[in-house]
Amino acid sequence: MNVIIVGGGKVGRKLVEDFNGEDYDVVLIDIKSSVCERVQDDFDVMCLNGSGTDLEILNAAGADRADLFIAVTDDDAFNALCVVMAKKLGAKRCAARVRNREYFKQTDFMRSALGINLIVNPEYATANEISRMLRFPAAIKSETFAKGRIELIEFNVAPDSELCGKAVYEIYKKYKIKVLICAVCRGDEVYIPNGDFVINRGDKLHITAPHRDLAKFMREIGVIQKKVRTAMLIGGGRISFYLASQLLESGIRVKIIEQNINRCQELAEYLPKADIVCGDGTDKNVLDEEGIDNVDSIVTLTGIDEENMIISMYAKTRNVDKIVTKVNRVSFAGLMENMGVYSIVTPKNITANIIIRYARAMKSAADTEMLTLYRIVDNKAEAMEFIVNRESEITSKPLSEIKIKKNVLIAAILRRNKMFLPDGNSTLEVGDTVIVVTTRHISSLGEIVG
Repeated sequence: MNVIIVGGGKVGRKLVEDFNGEDYDVVLIDIKSSVCERVQDDFDVMCLNGSGTDLEILNAAGADRADLFIAVTDDDAFNALCVVMAKKLGAKRCAARVRNREYFKQTDFMRSALGINLIVNPEYATANEISRMLRFPAAIKSETFAKGRIELIEFNVAPDSELCGKAVYEIYKKYKIKVLICAVCRGDEVYIPNGDFVINRGDKLHITAPHRDLAKFMREIGVIQKKVRTAMLIGGGRISFYLASQLLESGIRVKIIEQNINRCQELAEYLPKADIVCGDGTDKNVLDEEGIDNVDSIVTLTGIDEENMIISMYAKTRNVDKIVTKVNRVSFAGLMENMGVYSIVTPKNITANIIIRYARAMKSAADTEMLTLYRIVDNKAEAMEFIVNRESEITSKPLSEIKIKKNVLIAAILRRNKMFLPDGNSTLEVGDTVIVVTTRHISSLGEIVG
């Protein structure tokens, strides 16, 4: 599969890394020769120094035979122009990063008029992810499948947890709740556990189930699920705007602390129900005066990683129940996650994952369609949602008769709006939605067979 990426910034470099790791044929175009040199030194990809709107460069990159053309520079209008030109040259599918709120509102028109197949707004996508985290505050991360019917959460096993020292089958036997432990991160290792796998303190568990069963299970193991009713957002950028809009619609009270007076006025105009405070969110006194002790959650969204980390650490000392920290550097994300009390969001990873998901769906076999893909366990495993479109070698036979590859787990099956956790007697039928968790790279259900 041939992929062309215009823009070698944070998102572009992440895409190069991901696509190159999956053996795609990748070409990067960037106007800066230094960017091209660094990428070419680090990855086995072709790099062209030039503009994504230069016909000579586009032809040299092979835009006429590109399966997927991606424009992710910082300029929305430039991205759109790159895509239009690539489409005219013969690129099959095109994706563009669009950050401007006015442009993003015209998504449907841009798709139909300009031929852009996928439009990604990093700030909007990040706000969506944070919103999910606040809906299930006991989790470090939370994803949804089957249009919200099935949730996949990540949480740390505390030293005094009732799960410590118990095998997976013992947990299922004791609690008798329909949840599935589908992945475990222990140090640098990732496990797809069987029934004999023993849970240890400090493990990161990834559990899937319908929301009601998941909430019940968390209560049974002693994890208090306190609903978020108030949120303090530090930084008034695009992510804060989108997130505040979503939280206000769901009935959560929102306070935004932003330093720039002009931005505060804009936020007050667009978000009349939010409490907008003009002040320095990195100042301990400001946080105290604005009631950090009385909020259920705090989300740090300034443009500086170190500031977000320091504010989050202070929020921890004030016993804020839910802390979400935005960081751009992966090394910082790992540091915060290892401390065990923070939910981390990295916009470039979120954006790249959306585009990778789209590319994987393009590669899917004819018998299945990939609907959703999430990177989990620090990007060491994946959870995917497929729909079975037609009869094949994996349908209408018990799973016990199918030789499924190692480190592949069928985590859930949704059939006629009813979710169940599969066993050896379960079958896959046409029309089913299937959730698969694996440490392998797969694009279709057919690839789970060994």
